[in-house]
Amino acid sequence: MKLAVGFITYNNVSAKYLAYFLPALKEALSFFKEKEYLVLAFDNSDPQNHENRLALEFFEYKHKLKIDYNRADTNIGFGAAYNRLLKKAEKMQADYFLIINPDIILEKKAIYYLVSTLESNPELVAVAPKIRRWDFINLKKTKQIDSCGLVLKPGLKFYDLGQGEEDVGQFDKNANIIAPSGAAGLFRLQLLKKIKNKDDFFDPEFFMYKEDCDLAYRLKMAGLISKLVPSAIFYHDRTAAFYEKGIFARFSNRSRKNKQIKVWSFYNQHLLFRKYFKNESIFSQIMIVWRGLILFIFALVFEQYNLRQYKKLFFSNKS
Repeated sequence: MKLAVGFITYNNVSAKYLAYFLPALKEALSFFKEKEYLVLAFDNSDPQNHENRLALEFFEYKHKLKIDYNRADTNIGFGAAYNRLLKKAEKMQADYFLIINPDIILEKKAIYYLVSTLESNPELVAVAPKIRRWDFINLKKTKQIDSCGLVLKPGLKFYDLGQGEEDVGQFDKNANIIAPSGAAGLFRLQLLKKIKNKDDFFDPEFFMYKEDCDLAYRLKMAGLISKLVPSAIFYHDRTAAFYEKGIFARFSNRSRKNKQIKVWSFYNQHLLFRKYFKNESIFSQIMIVWRGLILFIFALVFEQYNLRQYKKLFFSNKS
């Protein structure tokens, strides 16, 4: 058995977490022999930003956790960066690949439980940990659910199972998910290869956001099965507003987001519509049209800059 662990760093967005993430990761890997795992990092930081590289080098030197550091000349995005790490893991003949965000800490046996589940269930392509919210500001673990895996509703509406709910074990026995969240998930490389497109696992057109939804949809279409492992507990930092319910809370949360994030999110949701509309049922297609109309009206009233994305989506040469 050989396990590859891959994560992406970017400027101070990730640098502030590494002092917590790396020790937790090392402890979680203590159940495996050194030859059984490899840790891969891809740094998407600006060329002049060396915070993450220096932090990784310091941790590697002080704590003896070997980290294979990779970077490009520019930010190549989430999907493209993971494609490079996944290909490297293939060349190293890894059996499993753990995608994990560096804004995460995890319980000591969390990775062990994930690997054990894949080892004993050869039909599974992936397993999802139970991810709870990490209150990073107060350095406090909470019992509020961040994700128990991805679920798909008609209209190509993806959401994280249980997000915002208090964890009382309600999904421990009946979680029907199609894939892990992009925040963290363990994949069996031999089965994951079945959904590769032009040698890519992730679609690089999804520069940032919803790339995990695209991957999840392709896993579903291929009939590949994922499962929640409730004993594998991770903690993920998100802003509290993200969990709030109701249209006004969501609108308030979106208004505080960075403009570029909103552009990526808007474009990628429509990219999902464009790619998979024909695969959906009549009811789901109607829901897609309805959702598309709502998004258009919202952009027309509140985010006119997003209207430019329609030209890129429907009049580019990309298929």
